[in-house]
Amino acid sequence: MAVLTTLWQDFQASWRRMVFFGLVFALLFQIFMMIALIVRFQNFPNYVTFYDWFGSAIHIVKSTPSLRDVGPIIWEEWLIEIGYMNYDYGSGISEWSLNVVPSRLFVLFILGACVSLCLTLLKRDVCGAGASNTMRATTGLGALMVAMTNATMSWVVCCATPSWVVGLAMLGLGVSTSLALETMGPLLTYGGFGLLAVTILFLAWQKTRAQALSNMRFANA
Repeated sequence: MAVLTTLWQDFQASWRRMVFFGLVFALLFQIFMMIALIVRFQNFPNYVTFYDWFGSAIHIVKSTPSLRDVGPIIWEEWLIEIGYMNYDYGSGISEWSLNVVPSRLFVLFILGACVSLCLTLLKRDVCGAGASNTMRATTGLGALMVAMTNATMSWVVCCATPSWVVGLAMLGLGVSTSLALETMGPLLTYGGFGLLAVTILFLAWQKTRAQALSNMRFANA
C-alpha cells in the first residue's frame, strides 16, 4: 500500500512531464521510422494519403455484426500514409511507406509516459550505481521491445503490410523468417510493458523503503 502511495505522489508531481514526454516520444518515433526508410531505400517520399479515421471507425461500429470484432478492426485503421510510389509499373506501386496508426500512437504515448516515470524515480533512487545502471538497462530493454513491435512500416517485398517485422527484413533478416516472427509481436509488447511495470514498482519500493529508514533515523535522533 505504501508503494502505491509513493507511485501516486510521483504521478501527481510529474504527470505533466509524463504527458509531454509521451507525446514527444510518439512523434519522434514516427520521424525515426521515416528517416530509417529514406536511408534504407535511398528515396524521399513522393506521396501522402490522409484517411478519414473517425468516419471509418463509425462505419466499422455500425457495420460489424459482432461487437468483439469492432475493437481489433479499429485498432488497425490508418490515419496517414507517407511513402514512395514507383511509377515504372503502370499506374504505380507503393514500394515502401510509413503508416501512422492512432492505436500505435497511443501505445507509444503510454510507453513514453512510463519511461518518463521510470526516469523520475531513477533520479531519486538511493541504491548503488550498479543497481541504478541495471534499472536503466531494464527500462531501455522494455522500451525497445514495445517500440520495436509497434513500428508501422511497409515494404512491397513484405506483402506491403505495415508491421514491425518489416524493420527486421530491412536490416537483412530473411523475409520469410521475419514474417514468421510477426505473431510474436503482442508477446514482446506485453513483455516490454511488464519489464517497465516491474522496474517502476521496484523503484517505488526502493524509494518507500528509503523514506521509512529516514523517518526512523529522524525519530531516533
